[in-house]
Amino acid sequence: MTDWADRIKAALHRPGIRSSDFDLNPEVEMPLNRKLRPAGVLVPISLVEDEPRLILTKRSSALKHHPGQIAFPGGKQDDGDADVTAAALREAHEEIGLPRDLPEVLGHLPTHETVTAFMVTPVVAVLRESFDIVPEPGEVEEVFSVPLVHVLDPDRYSVQSRRWRGQRRYYYTAPFGPYYIWGATARMLRGLAARMTP
Repeated sequence: MTDWADRIKAALHRPGIRSSDFDLNPEVEMPLNRKLRPAGVLVPISLVEDEPRLILTKRSSALKHHPGQIAFPGGKQDDGDADVTAAALREAHEEIGLPRDLPEVLGHLPTHETVTAFMVTPVVAVLRESFDIVPEPGEVEEVFSVPLVHVLDPDRYSVQSRRWRGQRRYYYTAPFGPYYIWGATARMLRGLAARMTP
């Protein structure tokens, strides 16, 4: 499993460009003076089992924003957070019970701009020990994992579309079983897949 950590770390050091929810919708013009709020999400890769697995969450269907969607644990950077990495670790602790000192941070993916005006930094980390998963009931409906090789395979991704605010919006998807991984989560993972397969 050390080989996986080394491979991921090397991939994160390759040059890359930031992404956005509008990558597949170039006709959308974003305001030049828009204010983006910093946020951090954790991309936690467990090396405990026979194969590396990516831990994801299904957001509560009761949430106002993105109900029921598949997401990384994470959220906006608060005043008490030293940086977006600290925000990602804090949110992962709050949302899924991940001890803050357990993730071994390997690096970061380029930032991703969301339709909700966040500038998200994906913080990639490996977990070498298991932990007791405790979903935060107000935010997280389910915590699950998928094989890392699934999301690292560029052929697993397809482009889908739906109507959004009167326009057709295109986005990436990488479904796994009953879990529909799409939107910002799929876009960031596709960026990781591209780096792992140069």
